[in-house]
Amino acid sequence: MAMVTTDASATADAATKQPDATDKEYSSYNGASTAAGAHRARGSGGGGVVDSVVARWRREDMLDKSPLALHAAAAAFAFVALVLVASNQHGDWMQFDRYQEYRYLLAIAALAFVYSLAQALRHAHRMRGGADPASAPSGRIFDFVADQVVAYLLMSALSAATPITNRMRTAVVNNFTDATAAAISMAFLAFVALALAATLSGYKLSKQTYM
Repeated sequence: MAMVTTDASATADAATKQPDATDKEYSSYNGASTAAGAHRARGSGGGGVVDSVVARWRREDMLDKSPLALHAAAAAFAFVALVLVASNQHGDWMQFDRYQEYRYLLAIAALAFVYSLAQALRHAHRMRGGADPASAPSGRIFDFVADQVVAYLLMSALSAATPITNRMRTAVVNNFTDATAAAISMAFLAFVALALAATLSGYKLSKQTYM
């Protein structure tokens, strides 16, 4: 009877000790798995932060370079429109200066060219490390207002020159009407470039902090 009791006690002790080793192995494995999971989570989170910062830098760089590109494009389109109107002289009724609509288009194209070129040079100087003639808050307000004003004047000139050109082209199509139509198209592209520049200026102005 005593022998049976001793065997039962030994069996119970062995059963009690075996889970200890198993628990140690499980704890070690579980701890390693948890640590690896935490490391992967940290790595994934760090990569997301870096990607976010890089994307923000690229967006800010694009916003910084866009005004130069848009004003340069507006200056180029306005210059072509200016040349087309000023050289559109073919004698008799085919003289641009005989029509006040075309004289108005010529004046606004010249204004848009000078303004856009000045703005492009200003942004180029600033991007090369030079000091901006206007401070950041006042410069953004000026860009927003001036871009809108010049774009509106271009649209006004287009609205004046388009109807008379359409009437002429219904009667005759020649070098004079072709040149005026091309000038109107170039002035419209200059308007689009300045309208986009005004939109971008408004976005920057809305993000500006005054503290």
